[in-house]
Amino acid sequence: MSGTMKDAELLDALAREEDELQFEAFTNETALRLGLELANRAMAAGQAVTIDIRRGPQQLFHYACPGTSADNDDWAARKARVAERFLCSSYRMEIELRAAGRTIAERYLLDPSLYAPYNGAFPIRVRGAGAIGTIAVSGLPGDGDHRLIVSALSDYLAAGR
Repeated sequence: MSGTMKDAELLDALAREEDELQFEAFTNETALRLGLELANRAMAAGQAVTIDIRRGPQQLFHYACPGTSADNDDWAARKARVAERFLCSSYRMEIELRAAGRTIAERYLLDPSLYAPYNGAFPIRVRGAGAIGTIAVSGLPGDGDHRLIVSALSDYLAAGR
């Protein structure tokens, strides 16, 4: 399978995740419960991550596990800006840019010190309202930040919370 075909399949899968993982409503309490679930999962696995959940410009949840630094805060904020601006996961933007052979600066004239198109930020979507915020995680290698978010979101939404 060619690299381009693999990227195309991954882009389809990422778009499906965004379509499927939507809330009926999203409150401050939702952010708290989801943030604690993400933190508990990471700590149970011995992972050091920073978690940031925002509705619009308001930070509703932030936690930095032991072993993280201010760099993780910065990465989470930069990835969240990508998800907020493009209304898709930062991982999806990472793959789109890779497939196009372009950087975010080349394609969109955005400063990479402010926008990080790498996995780890996911749009919070509410059915009937669209994207209303972001969930960002920083600290895991590979696509681990994205996978942690998607796994927690899938379980959270399946439980009907």
